[in-house]
Amino acid sequence: MPPLADAPALISLLRHTTDGRRGKSGSHGHGTGFFKMFKLLPMLSSGCKMVALLGRHNRPLLTDRATTITLFGHRKGRLLLAIQEDTRSPPIFLIELPMQTTFFHKEMSSGLVKLVLESETRTHKRKLVEEFVWAVYCNGRKSGYSIRRKEQSDSERYVLQLLRGVSMGAGVLPCASEKDAALDGELTYMRARFERVVGSKDSEAFYMINPNDGGGTAGGTGANCVEAPELSIFLVRVK
Repeated sequence: MPPLADAPALISLLRHTTDGRRGKSGSHGHGTGFFKMFKLLPMLSSGCKMVALLGRHNRPLLTDRATTITLFGHRKGRLLLAIQEDTRSPPIFLIELPMQTTFFHKEMSSGLVKLVLESETRTHKRKLVEEFVWAVYCNGRKSGYSIRRKEQSDSERYVLQLLRGVSMGAGVLPCASEKDAALDGELTYMRARFERVVGSKDSEAFYMINPNDGGGTAGGTGANCVEAPELSIFLVRVK
């Protein structure tokens, strides 16, 4: 884990994952990789199917207050993370992570992923999600540094527009151009609802809600339940 793991703010957020409402990721999280976690959800593997589905919705599929997080990127490129309170509105936090999309897919197939984003900014005049420079850790290993995007690029706006009517799911999106597909590979995405836990003005955590158990957190039970990998994201500002 990163050096901040001993900080009280992060410890309190990490402890949230060990309460009785969260199950552990079992053997079901292994084997078929990244997309198994949403086996029960529509797999949008073609542009025609995507357009047909998105054309039916002009508002989010779910109306609760859960936060929506989208992880997307070309297979040969870097992974982007977008946090939205409303899928029809611009993200409140958008960053290109210092890791390849295929690396993240591999980590997800292990069944348990913890992303920690650490800001070393000393001033507290900004909200936590407004900080710019972040050190990024994945499952305790430092991946590098990233700078939060002030504005969406055309390609990022393209993806979020395509997904504006999708509340949760995973799959492949049509690329904006054949050139992009040839250079960077397929454009993949994973979108899910997350429970947002604010520890303090310097720490927030997001815990993925398992779609299989009707609104509970990761680790649902039942004979017909396909257990989803557990994904949690932590934003921490070092004091």
